[in-house]
Amino acid sequence: MIPELGNFSLIVALAFAICLSVIPLIGVSTNNLTLVRYARPMTFGMFVFTIFSYLMLTSSFVSDDFSVLYVAQHSNSHLPIQYKFAAVFGGHEGSLLLWVLMLTTWASALAVSSRQLDEAFVARVLAILGLVIVGFMLFTLLTSNPFERLLPNFPSEGRDLNPLLQDIGLIVHPPMLYLGWSGFSVAFAFAIAALMCGKMDAAWARWTRPWTLAAWSFLTIGIVLGSWWAYYELGWGGWWFWDPVENASFMPWIVGTALLHSLSVTEQRGSFRNWTVLLAICAFSLSLLGTFLVRSGVINSVHSFAADPSRGMFILMLLGVVVIGSLTLFAFRASELKSTSKFELYSRETFMLAGNVALVVATATVLLGTLYPLLVDALNLGKISVGPPYYNAVFNPIVCFMAIIMAIGPVIRWKKNKAGTFRQELGLIAIASVAFGIAFPFVYGGEFIGWVAIGMGLAFWLIVATLKNAKTSVFTSTSSFDFSKTTQSYWGMVVSHIGIAVGIIGVTLVSHYETQLDIRMDVGSKVELSGYEFYFDGMKDVTGPNFTAKQGQFRVFEGGEQIAVLKPERRIYQVQTMGMTEAGIDSTITRDLFVALGDPLDNEAWAVRVYVKPYINLLWIAGALIAFGGFLCVGDRRYRAKKTAAVQTMMVNEQAASGA
Repeated sequence: MIPELGNFSLIVALAFAICLSVIPLIGVSTNNLTLVRYARPMTFGMFVFTIFSYLMLTSSFVSDDFSVLYVAQHSNSHLPIQYKFAAVFGGHEGSLLLWVLMLTTWASALAVSSRQLDEAFVARVLAILGLVIVGFMLFTLLTSNPFERLLPNFPSEGRDLNPLLQDIGLIVHPPMLYLGWSGFSVAFAFAIAALMCGKMDAAWARWTRPWTLAAWSFLTIGIVLGSWWAYYELGWGGWWFWDPVENASFMPWIVGTALLHSLSVTEQRGSFRNWTVLLAICAFSLSLLGTFLVRSGVINSVHSFAADPSRGMFILMLLGVVVIGSLTLFAFRASELKSTSKFELYSRETFMLAGNVALVVATATVLLGTLYPLLVDALNLGKISVGPPYYNAVFNPIVCFMAIIMAIGPVIRWKKNKAGTFRQELGLIAIASVAFGIAFPFVYGGEFIGWVAIGMGLAFWLIVATLKNAKTSVFTSTSSFDFSKTTQSYWGMVVSHIGIAVGIIGVTLVSHYETQLDIRMDVGSKVELSGYEFYFDGMKDVTGPNFTAKQGQFRVFEGGEQIAVLKPERRIYQVQTMGMTEAGIDSTITRDLFVALGDPLDNEAWAVRVYVKPYINLLWIAGALIAFGGFLCVGDRRYRAKKTAAVQTMMVNEQAASGA
């Protein structure tokens, strides 16, 4: 009965979504305020029935209802309860239901928080979101229904959840990732609504920016969690290797970053309007592309857990409709969104534009590296792979350029800057950054390494320039600080830019100074690496709720003093009989000691992989800072302001257009 309730609820939610995508638009076109005002109630109804459907599927997992095909394929009675909750989205069907839930959550959040906005415009936005949700709900109900039954004959036990997913990182990683991907649908809906009414001004940008910031921040968290999971769970010690699924998350994040900065220019100066609309379309389109790559089976990846090539075509069709439809509308209406503001070459607008172009070029290089092997394979020209050498060669120079202009942009003025500002504000910092970058590899590692010098010099440049600009922004003529001179968005920018710099430091140090050793170790033997001694004391058997494992015991000494005991494992899961490696890691802010077990050898010896990774935890700290900066911007009080004169003007124009 519970699965039937869940399926029926999803059908009712689809009915609400269809009504939402049609009725408010009819109301706007006929100037019928009653129909326009149906948008919010229909959004809430769609959300309530969707979340009820999701809860019914969750209940089926918790109660071990193996008469449901999806539950039988992805759960087991011995599966710990926290992983049963993760198993709800551990396969293709459940992950799509999660996608739908996230989309309806964003739509309902917009409906709740947009009461101060023009009703006609909000109705358009919610209707566009409804259209997107209709596509995903139809996909779920017609091709990927998670409530399909196995009656009358069903197994007494399930096949268990993929062991790769039985980890805390994968409990929180997919929801954060999906919140980010689906959140860009709001920016997309705002952009299409602006094209429909031919109106895009500072008020529009101010409405759109907090939603884009929230989606971008959630996506940041999702990407960092995925990187963290790959690092400690897979046993190979890597945190990023340009996997196609990693790229599927990274591309909308890069374009989302460009969109945020473009929205800022549109809000402040009225420029980049067409560019902003294109970026909003691209961000959501790349999110759909990421969903297609992850769920279609066209790529092989350790990050891809649910794939179905035939059903992936539906997502590809949805992507085509979104891209072709939105770009066609843009082609007809772009001329009405021309920018009204002019600016000189040496201005903040120029640097923002240069940064946006660099971000788009970076996205294009990642997209090319991701899709080119698929194209070659589709044309039967063989199989090739595009790996880190390509990405490092084309991506690293772009990052360097971005780091340079990130420090310059906040310093110079809008429209036209005074001559000599750069030399006065940042000249000394530039000289100090070059000196610091050159000196660092000699002091830290005893030899000069070019990329280390560049990375550390750029990080120093970005941190010091950002902090100097922050000090200048709050410093008064009376030698005191006045924080009322700045906004919360400004401090969010400061935190995120410092987070980028911290990430550059982490990537630079761990990439060039980590040490690794693959070695055979007998019981009682030791190995020395980077000043640490690792003693192998032996193995013991351990038993988990649904697995058995061999657990190693490694004592670590530094300077004759024991500093850690590492306990890596090789697990065998009882149902799927799949082997998994659980690394033993001891972390501090300055380094990680990492031990992973390989294969058992003769005479109780084991193949062992040992790492010493300096400052790798700066990567996770950087991600947290970047996301926190984004959420700080979301909380800016100007995004919660009541109707401004610009909003009132738009309402008058809307009503006049409707009357005509």
